[in-house]
Amino acid sequence: MNVLEIGTGTGYSTALMCHRLGSECVTSIETNEGVARRARAALTGSGHTPHLVVGDGRAGHRAGAPYDRLIATCGFRSIPPAWLEQVRPGGVILTTLRGWMRSLGLVKLIVTGDSASGWFSEDDPSFMIARRQDAPESLGRVPGPDDGTVRKATYEPEVLTSSRPAFMAQLAVPDARFFSMALEGGPVNTFLLDSVTDSFAVLAPTDGGGWQVRQGGPRRLWDAVESAMGTWEEYGSPNTAAFGVTVSHDQQVVWLGNPNGPQWPLPS
Repeated sequence: MNVLEIGTGTGYSTALMCHRLGSECVTSIETNEGVARRARAALTGSGHTPHLVVGDGRAGHRAGAPYDRLIATCGFRSIPPAWLEQVRPGGVILTTLRGWMRSLGLVKLIVTGDSASGWFSEDDPSFMIARRQDAPESLGRVPGPDDGTVRKATYEPEVLTSSRPAFMAQLAVPDARFFSMALEGGPVNTFLLDSVTDSFAVLAPTDGGGWQVRQGGPRRLWDAVESAMGTWEEYGSPNTAAFGVTVSHDQQVVWLGNPNGPQWPLPS
């Protein structure tokens, strides 16, 4: 098999593939020149001579295509279109999808012409996000105390940190990040900020023991989170193995149950 690895790192996994397949069948891309140089030295010292490339893994490596397998050892927010073009029909893409809040999980896609589809693993692995897909430095606009409209919140901010609910929150608001802090000596508030649209949601405890949310901007972030949570619970609160992904040049979506089930788009 002809394999493309995205993220050489130390070169350890590259060496394993060279041992299994032969160095001539392995191409590996590393974005950091210094890291790539150290990996090359380690691989050469171990008797392995794969084709090593310094560059942007999102672009793949067209010169070595088509590939039977593509494996990424870093997380991506969506599947780069170049991967679809460089993996042969029937080939496999194995990568971790993740967002700016958390990892979504490991997904195995089978390529069929100009598209690919497959399922998430039941496991919950997490790789560092690809360096060129890291979040902007700014979290977004922090709202003033009177900004936005207020309503009672159906879900507490813990959904952002609990494993399976957080998976749904990441799908619902792919461009958001969150933090919690006390305001002027008062109770701790949770801020959910979208730096792409400058939307925000602020969750605060109420005197009655529940929570309220204050939202503003083009997108109602907490409405989207609660809608996703409601769908997840309606389907029995499944683990990640109940979710799949379909990718084409026109759109990329995560779906629940089957490709015609509830869907959430991945960021372009």
